[in-house]
Amino acid sequence: MSGFFITGTDTGVGKTFFTKGLTSALRQRGMRVGVMKPIETDCGPSGKRHPTDALALAEAAGNDFDVSLICPYQFEAPLAPEVAARLEGQEIDSQIILAAYQKMSRQCDLTLVEGAGGLMVPIARSYTMADLVHDLKIPILLVVDSKLGAVNHTLLTLETAASRNLKVHGYVLNHASPKADLASKTNAELLSRCTDISCLGSIPWTPDHDPTHTVDDAIDWNRLLKTER
Repeated sequence: MSGFFITGTDTGVGKTFFTKGLTSALRQRGMRVGVMKPIETDCGPSGKRHPTDALALAEAAGNDFDVSLICPYQFEAPLAPEVAARLEGQEIDSQIILAAYQKMSRQCDLTLVEGAGGLMVPIARSYTMADLVHDLKIPILLVVDSKLGAVNHTLLTLETAASRNLKVHGYVLNHASPKADLASKTNAELLSRCTDISCLGSIPWTPDHDPTHTVDDAIDWNRLLKTER
């Protein structure tokens, strides 16, 4: 297994938090980890780009890959990638992303690729994040914001992945808010009855926003690093 594609049930569910924490934890286990945020929006105007998520991942990985490899596409508008690119007169070329991934993965033990939004977010015309996962040929780690509606969003995402023959390695329940309602307390049990996909951990609310130890302690490492033969 050369890598994982990290997607979410929606935007703002904690994908970068999880990916950063997972990167740090794998690095502490002696692995050279590659990280990519192939497309990032809300990066500021041309000439003053600041891909916040990509830079956070690069810091966690501690390697010397150029940010242009980690994040080949950076756009100003906080919109779906296809729209943000079109507003700047561009069209995203998936082959550039695939080439960057291949270059990075050849030099790393494992490469984590963080998507934007969910699986059906458009990248270019009829090409979606799900199509990118298919072309990368790596399994999915799904980040679920454990709140009211999470079960529906999770099952819809898993059904979409299955319909496209995408492998989902597992999901994590992330508590992205300090609000602990009844839904957040019952989602894990209900999801365990609704799907055979493994839950790889439940990540508690982390007010200091440092994911390293939080993610490390929450993850079922035997399940995460288990590969099918």
